[in-house]
Amino acid sequence: MAPKPSHLMEIIAEATTSLFCFIYTGKPLHNAIVWNDIRTSSTVDRILANIPGRNINHFKEICGLPISPHLPALKIHRLMENVLAVKKACKGNRCRAVTVRSWIISNLIKGKLHVTDVTNALLTLLMNISTLQWNRTLLNAFSIVAEMLPQIRSSSEIYGKITDNRTSLLSIKISGILGNQQASLLGQMCMKPRQPNTYSDGCFLLCNTGNKSIISEHGLSTTIAHKLGPNSPTTYALKGAIAVAGHALKWLENQVHILPRAVDAAKYAAAVFTTAGVYFVPAFKGLYALYWQKNARGLIIGLTQFSTKHHIVRAAMESICFQTRDSVKIMYQETEQEINKLHADGQLSTNNVLMQLQADAVGVPLFRSQLFVSISFGVAMCPAQAIGIDLCRFAPDKKEYSNVFYVKFNPASTAEDRQHRYGKWKRAIQRTFNWAIRPKVKSSPDSERRTPLSLLDDFELRKLYSNIFLEEFTCHEMMEYEIHLTQSSAEGFKPMHHIFYTTHYVESNELKLNK
Repeated sequence: MAPKPSHLMEIIAEATTSLFCFIYTGKPLHNAIVWNDIRTSSTVDRILANIPGRNINHFKEICGLPISPHLPALKIHRLMENVLAVKKACKGNRCRAVTVRSWIISNLIKGKLHVTDVTNALLTLLMNISTLQWNRTLLNAFSIVAEMLPQIRSSSEIYGKITDNRTSLLSIKISGILGNQQASLLGQMCMKPRQPNTYSDGCFLLCNTGNKSIISEHGLSTTIAHKLGPNSPTTYALKGAIAVAGHALKWLENQVHILPRAVDAAKYAAAVFTTAGVYFVPAFKGLYALYWQKNARGLIIGLTQFSTKHHIVRAAMESICFQTRDSVKIMYQETEQEINKLHADGQLSTNNVLMQLQADAVGVPLFRSQLFVSISFGVAMCPAQAIGIDLCRFAPDKKEYSNVFYVKFNPASTAEDRQHRYGKWKRAIQRTFNWAIRPKVKSSPDSERRTPLSLLDDFELRKLYSNIFLEEFTCHEMMEYEIHLTQSSAEGFKPMHHIFYTTHYVESNELKLNK
C-alpha cells in the first residue's frame, strides 16, 4: 500500500560517527570516522596542549562532557587537518560537517535541510548545554566554524518532507530525531529518575535528572534525555558510557577463538560458578566513564594453571557488570536518589546469565524489557508527539505503565561477596591506566621527537630493523628513530653512518619504513 501523507518518520542512527560532505550534492568527501575509532587520540593531545593543566574536563561546565577521542569535535578537527579534500572544501565554504543522522536527513530532503536535534548536538562537544546553541568558546577551541554545522532543533517537530524520488517514502514527514540511548530511556518509560542500561557493542547507563542538568564531578557525562517539541522543557540525564561490552565477546570469538560464537557466551559462563579469581578489563579503546583513560589498554589478570576458557568468558561478562556498577554508584551520589532497580535492553540483554551477573554485581533487581530493543518504542514516541499524539500519556506522577512488561532478575549475591569482587576489579582496572605510549605533540621541537636508540653493531642493526616491523605502536603520531652506527677502534667508538628512519601509522595497521 502506498504510504499516506500522514505517515511520519523518525531518524535514529549511531550518534558520533562523523564525516564531511559537499553542501549541494551531499556526497561524502571521505570515509566516515566511526564512534569508537581511536585515531583521534593524538588529536586530543594536541587540543589539551593548549588547555591549562591539560584538563580533559576544562569545558565540562559548558557542555557536560570531557574531551574524549570518540566525540565528533575531535573527529571533525582531525579530518580538517588530515584530509586534503576537506581542507580545500572548507576554504571554499563548500562542505558541511555532519553526523550520520544529519547526513541522512540532508539526503532525504535533497540538501535543503541541515538539522540535528539537541541530544545529538550535545554529543558533538560543541553545544552549550544550557542555551542549546553552538558555543563560540568550544568552536574556537576545535577550529570549527558554526556555518558548517547543522541547525539545532528539538527532538520532536516537523522538520520537513522527503523529496528524494529515489525512495518509496516520498512526501512522508520527518518529525523526530533522537539519540539511541535517549530512545531507550523513553522506550522503558523512565520519565522519573530511573536507570535503563542498553547492552550492545558498548554499554550506556542513563539516569533521568528532570529539568536539572547535573555536572558530574566523578566521571559521568551530562546529557539531554529529550526535548519533545520546540516549546517543551528540556529533560536532562546523567550518562555512564562503557566503550566495550558486547565487543569483548566478539573479540573472544574472532581474535583469540575462545568462543565458537559470541552468542555462546552464556553457555560458557554458566559452566563454572565463579571466575576463579580471573578478571578481564576490556580497555581495547581506552576507558570511558568513570576513568576517561584514553591510554588504558586491556588486560586479563589472575590466571593460574587451572584457569579455563570458561573462567575467561565469565570474567569478560562480569567486566560489563562491574563497569555498570561504577556508574550506578556515582549516580546515587550525585543525584541523591536511591538506586533500587536497573532496567535493561539491547542485544546483549537476551543473555540471561549476563542479566543475573548484573543484578548480583550491583545488588538490586534488574528488569529486562520484553521488547528487548525498546529503542524502537521510544523512537515511535517523538513523531507522534510532533502531531499531538501522546502514545503513553506522560503522566508525571505515574511510576509504571501497564503496557510495558519486564522479566525480573533478583540479586543472589551477598553484600560481602559483592564488595570483595568489586574491590579486586578496581585493583585490576587501575593496572591498565596509561599503558599506551603517549604520542608527542606536534609543537614539540624535532630534537625532542628523536630518540637515540643505541650504538649498534651490524647484528644489532639487523635485529632492530626487523623489530621495527613487528613492534605494535599504540599511538598514531609519526614515531621517529635516530640510529647511529659506529665502528670500534683503538681510539674508541667512531661514527660510521647516520641513518634517520621514520615510521608512519597506516590504516591497514602495518608500518612503512622510510629511509
